[in-house]
Amino acid sequence: MPTPSSELPLDEQVRHTVDERGVAWITLDRPDVKNAISPDQRDRVIALLAEASADLGVRAVVLGATGDAFCTGADLRARRAPAPRPDDAPARGVGEISKMIREGAQALVAAIMDCEKPVIAKVGGTAAGIGAHIALACDLVIAAEGSRFIEVFVRRGLVPDGGGAYLLPRIVGLQKAKELLFFGDDIPAAEALALGLVNRVVPADELDAAVDEWAGRLAVAPTRALALTKSLVNRSLDSDRATAFAEEATAQELNMGTVDANEGVAAFVERRTPAYRGW
Repeated sequence: MPTPSSELPLDEQVRHTVDERGVAWITLDRPDVKNAISPDQRDRVIALLAEASADLGVRAVVLGATGDAFCTGADLRARRAPAPRPDDAPARGVGEISKMIREGAQALVAAIMDCEKPVIAKVGGTAAGIGAHIALACDLVIAAEGSRFIEVFVRRGLVPDGGGAYLLPRIVGLQKAKELLFFGDDIPAAEALALGLVNRVVPADELDAAVDEWAGRLAVAPTRALALTKSLVNRSLDSDRATAFAEEATAQELNMGTVDANEGVAAFVERRTPAYRGW
């Protein structure tokens, strides 16, 4: 009988490699539970994204999974032992659920959105619950035909977490977001593409190549310019015009101090292809 994935070392539950181009590959590897994500896996992904941000050698990140599911939500069986408490304390203190959400699903989605490298979601199957929000938090989403996205929370009598009520209206609009969240219907890949939830849909046997091609393009791009662009775009819908313009001007100031910005301008003047370094 194979060893349950929950008993494997954490680095086997979340695979991590950085290839020669500087692309970091973060892969959920618990296909026996459809890649339902445990607290330990979540924390490892958050740490790996922080490492990618800090490592000048990393130029892009791909977040994917093994098997026939991207991530089917939180692994409710993988609970951590509660913190010590007095014998006469209640089983659940006021504020404990909020803390769990802040430090759990919200922290994971924030780590993706705040990563200073572009993050591609490689979706090769079902993305449900927090799994859907992990994908939507990524900068680019490539999905295989046959994949589906499910706002499964309503089916369980739950309120969406992991920023779902924040992300969806910004992608599909207010009314459509309510429809997806209220009904929890399966959204096939083609419909997800039409709604703007994903960037590309490809045949399943072409998913690896499509993701690798985009990752390769990002790996030779001006990484700091992309980081600043990502920040501006992510903040834009929460900003007034004056704030957005001020942040844009600051981003320009910061970027013009990079090696890549100077290389890009020099390459244009000299009519050659720029060779960006990532700093």
